[in-house]
Amino acid sequence: MSDLSIFLVSAVLEHARQEFPRESCGLMVLVEGGLVYRPCRNLAESQAHFHLAPEDFARAEAEGEVVAVVHSHPNASPAPSEADRVMCERWGLPWLIVNVPVGHWQVLHPSGYRPPLVGRPFSHGVLDCFSLIRDYYRETLGLELRDFERPDDWWAKGGNLYLEGYEQAGFVDVTGAPLREHDVLLMQLRSKVPNHAGVYLGADVVLHHLQASLSKRETYSGFWAKVTRKVVRHRTLC
Repeated sequence: MSDLSIFLVSAVLEHARQEFPRESCGLMVLVEGGLVYRPCRNLAESQAHFHLAPEDFARAEAEGEVVAVVHSHPNASPAPSEADRVMCERWGLPWLIVNVPVGHWQVLHPSGYRPPLVGRPFSHGVLDCFSLIRDYYRETLGLELRDFERPDDWWAKGGNLYLEGYEQAGFVDVTGAPLREHDVLLMQLRSKVPNHAGVYLGADVVLHHLQASLSKRETYSGFWAKVTRKVVRHRTLC
């Protein structure tokens, strides 16, 4: 990214202004002759985040070496969000973030960042209840759980990801058995299917992450026990 030119930043900003007020996204690609910017489609349904089209990434890879991911922060500072930091680590590439309409920009590099388990902001598919469970299992037990694609509002669109996926993630149903530390509680909130989950920490405490809230520890009794539909335990802990 050291050879990022005014011309390339101008191209990024022009694309961001065209997509405004949605977030724009694209890729910096090293091709024969130098670095170029390739605008990509944002498949996200909301304006608050981006989902870069996989086909566009594949096309860029076929053209040259993808060296950076680019996206915009409409009406917001180019300072990276918590979700930006997490996704930068997942991609393993620098992120160029631009503000529109002002035009300020900032580059974020992978640094080994890990978000805290308690106090992280919510971002569906990046920092949500399932992300918290995966991070907890990795950091606390050294277990890497399989990730799943989670479309926005999947539970309202005929999806049943928790009940269909817990066995693939290495869990077994222990509903009705005494709760143990590290058990995962599958809960149902204003939905026809379980659409929320948390980790039981023992001593009647659950660690979970609700939409539009910070992740937190909370007493597991009353309401949370009432909305729990299934308790699952990782096979290695049975």
